Amino acid sequence: MKVLAINGSPRKNGNVTEAFNIMIEELNKEGIEVEVLEVGAKAIHGCLACYHCKKDPNNLCVQTDDEVNDTVKKFQEADGILLGSPNYFGGMAGTLKCFLDRLFFVSYGRTKYKVAAAICTTRRAGGVDVVHELNNYFKLTDCIVAPSKYWPIALGLKRGAILEDKEGIETLRKNGKNMAWLLKSLNYSKEKFPVPE
Repeated sequence: MKVLAINGSPRKNGNVTEAFNIMIEELNKEGIEVEVLEVGAKAIHGCLACYHCKKDPNNLCVQTDDEVNDTVKKFQEADGILLGSPNYFGGMAGTLKCFLDRLFFVSYGRTKYKVAAAICTTRRAGGVDVVHELNNYFKLTDCIVAPSKYWPIALGLKRGAILEDKEGIETLRKNGKNMAWLLKSLNYSKEKFPVPE
């Protein structure tokens, strides 16, 4: 089983990376492979609403000078999706928004029952809004969102500061464990219970 983790932070090795590492550790313990894509510092264009991807035989975007088309196959083949963003004015980072709008649109209908989780790092407040924004991609495309005991948010401004947020770390760990459990449960039950049409 494989999870594709998409990091929307432009900071290399920042707090989103630290949060991902906590969840990835839990997934790896259960034998689940994780590939991390760093998109936050890349030049990603927004969706043009041209619908080229719906006419293209491979459902690829008309824009070919960024990372989106290179990610489509990995994204569609992954068993799970993990999204992470810092909080920018109560919303996700702009580059990540452009990336996800196009990636989910070209993949519409191919994400059904993938196990998904979204995390946010923030200085103080606004993180719930970011998690809600990210979860909308999952809920609107038939993914199954892994639960935790609280919102999967870690507090801290400077690099590494989230590691001092004990409750945040505990919440991320639980989210990672639950994501692993869901992935394994769904994989086990696929043959007995076919996906509803």
